[in-house]
Amino acid sequence: MQSRGSSHRLPGLVLRSRISSVMLAMFATMASFYVAGRLWQDAENRVYLIKELDRRTGQGQSAISVDDTLKVVECRYQHKRLAALEMELAAARHEGFVGSYSSKTNGTTTRKRLMVVIGIITEFGHKNNRDAIRRSWLRTGPALKRLKEERGVLIRFVIGRSANRGDSFDRAIDDENRHTKDFLILDNHIETSEECPKKTKLFFAHAADAWDAEFYAKVKDDVYVNIDALGAMLATHLDKPRVYIGCMKSGEVFSQSNHKWYEPDWWKFGDGKSYFRHASGEIFVISRALAQFISINRYILRTYAHDDVSAGSWMIGLHVKHVNEGKFCCSSWSSGAICAAL
Repeated sequence: MQSRGSSHRLPGLVLRSRISSVMLAMFATMASFYVAGRLWQDAENRVYLIKELDRRTGQGQSAISVDDTLKVVECRYQHKRLAALEMELAAARHEGFVGSYSSKTNGTTTRKRLMVVIGIITEFGHKNNRDAIRRSWLRTGPALKRLKEERGVLIRFVIGRSANRGDSFDRAIDDENRHTKDFLILDNHIETSEECPKKTKLFFAHAADAWDAEFYAKVKDDVYVNIDALGAMLATHLDKPRVYIGCMKSGEVFSQSNHKWYEPDWWKFGDGKSYFRHASGEIFVISRALAQFISINRYILRTYAHDDVSAGSWMIGLHVKHVNEGKFCCSSWSSGAICAAL
């Protein structure tokens, strides 16, 4: 009897199993249709968005990648920057900041590039130093003009303005310049000894804007310069588009605030506390391309406590030829030397 009851229940179990299989198959089919429909809808949405992007941007191609988008943004930024620089250049030309070394031939004027623009960094109260230079190696009056026209050497004392604009310090410099006409006065620079690195940077920037020269030299106002030897040496470097010439040195970075050569940013120079190689501040020379680089980037170039270190820091990250010129080591005077301390 038990065997017969079991045989009667078996067809029912088979029937219920078949119904479950059919329902599962139906559910799977419906789920497949649902997923396929959503994917198709998403694909249609993507196609629509791409076409809409093409229509609005005027492009005939599909959506651009993230890299391409960044390139477009960068190009637009550079275009705006170029337009701004063109406006600045036009304004500079309007103000007279153009190369002025020219010669006349057959009634026509042809511009000729200067060999070097020399900036003698000076301060208030250093008139004795300036007069000593004028008596020794800086020509005055018509001879100063001939030096520029015949030799391509332009020399200017470089100084800023007093914090109290128009005071006796400013008036003394203006009076001196009316007689000698050998100053480059940086009206946008406040004259303090702590700001000498910024003054050096502004000198290169303004000189590159005002005069077209092969080289630009920075000199201290207590240094004698042999102009003939300097010109001869610079002529040997005309084939170098980016050159930085000086008496190269390094040295200790002092972190003590009471030290004469204290460097507030001493921690940036690592545990060794040693400066990178740079030209001594008595005199150093950079080529035209480097002066133009300083001019363009004057607002973002970092300065340190000393102008020679600051200038060296601007060169360290560029593809620049460093020339260690022993004739620029002014502490020792020797035959053929270019400079000496006064």
